[in-house]
Amino acid sequence: MKLKRFLLRYYPPGIILEYEKGGFLRTKSIDLLDLTPETNPDELVEEIRQSEPLVTKAQADQVKQLVIRLQKKQTQQDHHRFCFSKELKAHILPLTNVAFDKSGSRFITGSYDRTCRVWDTASGTELHVLEGHRNVVYAIAFNNPYGDKIATGSFDKTCKLWCAETGKCFHTYRGHMGEIVCLAFNPQSTLVATSSMDTTAKLWDVESGEEVATLTGHTAEVLSLCFNTVGSQLVTGSFDHTVTIWDVASGRRVHTLIGHMGEISNTQFNWDCSLIVTGSMDKTCKVWETVSGKCVATLTGHKEEVLDVCFDLSGQLIATASADGTARVFSTATHQCLATLEGHDGDISKICFSPQGTRVLTASSDKTARLWDAHSGVCLQVLEGHTDEIFSCVFNYEGDTIITGSKDNTCRIWY
Repeated sequence: MKLKRFLLRYYPPGIILEYEKGGFLRTKSIDLLDLTPETNPDELVEEIRQSEPLVTKAQADQVKQLVIRLQKKQTQQDHHRFCFSKELKAHILPLTNVAFDKSGSRFITGSYDRTCRVWDTASGTELHVLEGHRNVVYAIAFNNPYGDKIATGSFDKTCKLWCAETGKCFHTYRGHMGEIVCLAFNPQSTLVATSSMDTTAKLWDVESGEEVATLTGHTAEVLSLCFNTVGSQLVTGSFDHTVTIWDVASGRRVHTLIGHMGEISNTQFNWDCSLIVTGSMDKTCKVWETVSGKCVATLTGHKEEVLDVCFDLSGQLIATASADGTARVFSTATHQCLATLEGHDGDISKICFSPQGTRVLTASSDKTARLWDAHSGVCLQVLEGHTDEIFSCVFNYEGDTIITGSKDNTCRIWY
């Protein structure tokens, strides 16, 4: 094994090693999820050297400089105020979803008009219209970090794979017996996972266009799914009140997580793949251990259904959004509620952290999106202008651009 070079990853903090083995170029990452500006760089480099044989004494100083760069990035104050930049009359019928590519230079919108559209973020120009579905395009994704492919899932029961550069359709995946409501690429971009109203999830091969596996076991609609960051496991959440962890390579069920008393609204792995968080219509969130399948905490406090839940990138915080019009931020380690985000005048259907983990973004049926301080719970900004419910909000990778999607058939870009 021969180390070729180091690459820096800001969010979450880490160092990527690019090395040669058996004539092939490979990468592995050193995750520094607990890094703070106070961490002693020399001690950390010594720890890295102990655990990573590719990092030799000769490279210690180079690694130290990378650690210091990551710490510098952490100390940059996040005082960015977002200004409305553009409104895109994206579709003739309501939008269903919006998603960025890794760089944030392009984004996609799905719609009831049966199309997905690709946009240039900076200019607001439409680059491609992805046409071919015969019903609502509901689930959409780029194959980040590569960004050269797009997957679309439709109520016509098919998923399509497209070239992001040309808009050409590579494959149409057929096999689901019900509407496709969720999809994701694995991190290697070799598989697409889809989940459907037909109670199953499926895995599809990106190269060949073939079905790889059908994941059966749920007894009701499967409305959420998520790969872990290494792509070895997939988690699915269903209206049957359960969550299932699957082994991707074999398509076998690893654990069924039982305990919620209502439909599952969303489910997600943390970055190091050790925990799963689930949100449910039973007004609670639960945190589960991936290896054992045991529930380690139930996060309570919401008075109505929990409609969305997510980890921050480091996995240290959990945010929940509810139909009671509030959002909450919890500590992953202590399960304590750190902040209650109050101010919306309607359901909060979407929630996400900024890449830095310092801000929380919420989208509501009150026609606004709000930006909050993740630790104090103070509302920093109200993003106003949509004339109907906002159901989608996303940050780009750097955290300096936001896109909101609304039932008013438009999306708005905020810089």
